Amino acid sequence: MKRRWKIALGVLGALVVIGGGGFAWMLTQPPPPAKLADAGPTGQRIAGDGILANYYPAAGTGPHPAILLLGGSEGGLGKDMRALALLLQAEGYSTLQLAYHNAPGKSAKLKNIPLEDFTKGLDWLKARSGVDPARLGIVGYSKGAEAGLVVATRYPGIRAAVLGMPSSVVWDGMTGENYMFGSFSSSWSEGGKPLPHLAYKGQPGGDGLMPVFVNGLKALDKNPAAIIPVEKFKGKLLLVCGEAEKLWPSCPMTDQIVARAVKAGSAAPVVLRYKNAGHAGMGVPFTDATAAKKWSKLGGTAEGNAAARIDSWPKIVAFLNAELGPEQMADGGRR
Repeated sequence: MKRRWKIALGVLGALVVIGGGGFAWMLTQPPPPAKLADAGPTGQRIAGDGILANYYPAAGTGPHPAILLLGGSEGGLGKDMRALALLLQAEGYSTLQLAYHNAPGKSAKLKNIPLEDFTKGLDWLKARSGVDPARLGIVGYSKGAEAGLVVATRYPGIRAAVLGMPSSVVWDGMTGENYMFGSFSSSWSEGGKPLPHLAYKGQPGGDGLMPVFVNGLKALDKNPAAIIPVEKFKGKLLLVCGEAEKLWPSCPMTDQIVARAVKAGSAAPVVLRYKNAGHAGMGVPFTDATAAKKWSKLGGTAEGNAAARIDSWPKIVAFLNAELGPEQMADGGRR
C-alpha cells in the first residue's frame, strides 16, 4: 500500500510536469464561494469592522445570554446553522452566526484563520444592548467545534460551550496541498502566526478522509503543542459525537478531551455519544427523510442521525439553560 501511494504521487508529479503545473494550480485554487443564508425576518446581517455574520437577537428587553454560533468547513453562512440560530433565538439566546472563511472579506480556504475574527465576534456580542456580557457561550460543530474549543481556552468569560463532532487538536489547514503533499499551514492563526498543528498522514480511504486523521493522531506524541489545552477553559463543556462517524474520529477525540480535562482536575465534560450516528449527530432535528439520508453519507444511518438530533437537542437546551439561562444572575449566582 505504501509503495502504491508513492507510485501514485510519482504519477501526480509527472502530470504536474507534463501539464505545465496544471495539477498544482488546481490544488491551490479557492473553493467555490459558499452561499450566505439570508438573516430572515427575525435576524439582521452584520457586515463591518471585520465581522460578517447574521445576528438573531432574543425577543424582549433582556438582559439575555448570548451565543457565538460557528459552522464547519462549509464556510459562509449556511442555512443549516441559520436554522440552529433560529432555535437558539427562540429559546431566549441572542445568537451571532459568524462567517469565518469562504465568505466576502474572509480567507477562501480554511487555513490560518485568525482567532481575532472570533474574539471580534464575542466582543461585538458583549457590547449589544439587551445582552448580558457575563453570560456568553459558544456552539459549534466540526471545524467550528475545533475553533470553538480553541477560542474558549483563550477568551475569558465563556461560561459554556456545546461542541458537536469536536476535535481535541489543531489540524493542518483544510487545503488540497496539505492533504496531498504535507503540512503547509495551520487551520488557525493568532497574532499573524499559525497555531501549532497536527499534520495529516497517509492517504484517504474509500469512504473519505478518515484515515488521514486517524494516522495523524498516531503522531500526536511527537507534536504535543497541537493539543488544545481544554484545562484552560473555566466554563462547562458539552460534547456530542457519533460512533459511526466517517469524516474524522470525533468520538476518539472526544475521549481525549475528556481525559485531559479530568487529569487536569477540570470539570468533566458532559458527553452525548450516539452509536448509529455519524457527522450529523448534532443539529436541528430533521423534518424530512431526504435530509437525514443525505447527511448519512458522512456516517451512521438516516434513522440513527435523526434519533441523535432528536435526543440531543433538548439536552443541549437544558445544558445551556443551566449554565447561561434566565435563572442565572450576571454575577454567576442564581435567582
